[in-house]
Amino acid sequence: MTAHLTNGAVNGSSNGNCPGVSLQELPKSHTFTAKLPPDPEFQTPSDSHRTPRGGLGPRMVKGALFTYVRPEETESPELLGVSRTALHDIGLKDGVETTEEFKSVVAGNKIYWDNETEDGIYPWAQCYGGWQFGSWAGQLGDGRAISLFESTNPSTKARYEIQLKGAGRTPYSRFADGKAVLRSSIREFIVSEALNGLHIPTTRALALTLAPKSKVRRERLEPGAVVARFAQSWLRIGTFDIIRARGDRKLVRNLADYVAENVYTGWESLPSALKDPSKPNSSAINPSRSIPSDRIEGAEGVEENRYTRLYREIARRNAKTVAAWQAYAFTNGVLNTDNTSLLGLSLDFGPFAFLDNFDPSYTPNHDDHALRYSYKNQPSIIWWNLVRLGESLGELIGSGAKIDDQTFAEKGVSEDFAPELIKRAETIIGNVGEEYKTLFLDEYSRLMRARLGLVSEKESDFQELFSELLDTLEALELDFNHFFRRLSSVKASELESEEQRKQKASIFFHAEGMTATSGVTESAARERVAAWLERWAKRVSEDWGESDEEREKEMTKVNPKFIPRSWVLDEIIQRVEHDGERDVIQRVMAMAEHPFEEEWGGDRVEEERWCGDVPRHERMMQCSCSS
Repeated sequence: MTAHLTNGAVNGSSNGNCPGVSLQELPKSHTFTAKLPPDPEFQTPSDSHRTPRGGLGPRMVKGALFTYVRPEETESPELLGVSRTALHDIGLKDGVETTEEFKSVVAGNKIYWDNETEDGIYPWAQCYGGWQFGSWAGQLGDGRAISLFESTNPSTKARYEIQLKGAGRTPYSRFADGKAVLRSSIREFIVSEALNGLHIPTTRALALTLAPKSKVRRERLEPGAVVARFAQSWLRIGTFDIIRARGDRKLVRNLADYVAENVYTGWESLPSALKDPSKPNSSAINPSRSIPSDRIEGAEGVEENRYTRLYREIARRNAKTVAAWQAYAFTNGVLNTDNTSLLGLSLDFGPFAFLDNFDPSYTPNHDDHALRYSYKNQPSIIWWNLVRLGESLGELIGSGAKIDDQTFAEKGVSEDFAPELIKRAETIIGNVGEEYKTLFLDEYSRLMRARLGLVSEKESDFQELFSELLDTLEALELDFNHFFRRLSSVKASELESEEQRKQKASIFFHAEGMTATSGVTESAARERVAAWLERWAKRVSEDWGESDEEREKEMTKVNPKFIPRSWVLDEIIQRVEHDGERDVIQRVMAMAEHPFEEEWGGDRVEEERWCGDVPRHERMMQCSCSS
């Protein structure tokens, strides 16, 4: 079996102006299964393929990072939707979605493996563990997700792992059925591409397939579905968690090597040590790279080897992603370590939501009674998860200059060396925490400045504009994302007098007027918004002068008109599942892929309704993890 399987064509591009390639021509590989240890029960694809599908169900898997397992067949599948942006990013040509090959692959009914020749690529499910709601949950893994192959875009050379969610039971399904319901599949299909449209790092969705003969029991009996999704990597902090919990230090090192060399673009792509890691400053934003893998950096006691550089890069990427969540008010809902990506991607969408009214304590997960995964807690929770990763990598990052010492590599930490190693690891993890905060605040500030139409950076902006705006939105119970989009079209000439500013304030109120539960009056609300608008108008004039038109153009590029809010998703689910509609999925997907447009060429009344005021009794909805 070869690690790389390429079928001819190397021309084509992810760009819409280039033809792309067919699914058959798309270069495919399986680097993950070629370089990492398989389930000892099924060492080869043939071992798995000879086993009846029912014999590939739940059990404990040790000493491995995956199990070879094929998708369960989907009877009479119906392709409901495709992301055109995803097609192009993978490198596929327009029209490929109409072919029987494409429909069969995304439904799990075709794999690129020849059982007679034992050649090709055999699907797999990953093994990982996780800390869930702060408690160790043991072995988890891909309980209903099965990866088909890795693809390489012939033009951009970007490699993605193509995966099916809802593809059937695996050894990691525990007590579940390996299925996904249509309801949750529609939500994941749309939000994956919506986040990408907002330029937030995320896993992606290619296609949504209905499994009409599959009836899945959750709180009720529901139709099943399969989401074809993809990512540069599906590895997560939980992958290291399970190896560390089992004391497999050799596999921890092997996995870290794999991540640096195959998920990232090599050891030399990682950031060099900061001048003073305990007090990172602006130099932390864009550190130099191209450091040889064997180089040791830093002062005595905090020496940084290549594994420290890897840990820092993972933390840095996650800092930027969670900053984007906060800037666009996206709330994941279940940020366990098994939902936290080693690439800093938004990962695994269950009870997620975008805020409607700005409420920092909001969680979309109705089972999260302690608000652990609320909007305001996301930055600290991601860091909590990264500390767990630091513990998994602790032996490697704490070893400092001894990282390649043969005795250490083979036998582990000696009793004499342990105190020094522990102290170094703890210090480095603490320093990375400071770097994480620095990156988070810098990225959050950058995004908020852009959303407010600011070009220059002033230290006073954070308190006088950002914080005061958020306090105002919370106190008046105003819609977060609507505020920024509507602000984009406000002209400085409309804010010259106190009376003008008070009049303009009403564009940010809900359709029914001021309804804050605090009892604030509309007059008081107008005064508060007007006071903020005065500061904002003065600040943007410093950057733009009288150039309202150019500023408005730049603000609409970063302030979306469309957000896939919970009430919209519920309507889509109702119309598809219960009313039998189909075209509505492609219409909403076009909006999700291009959220900054003014119109999308579909049903204009429908578009304006979805982009308009959230119905009063459908704001701040919650849902369960059941999917």
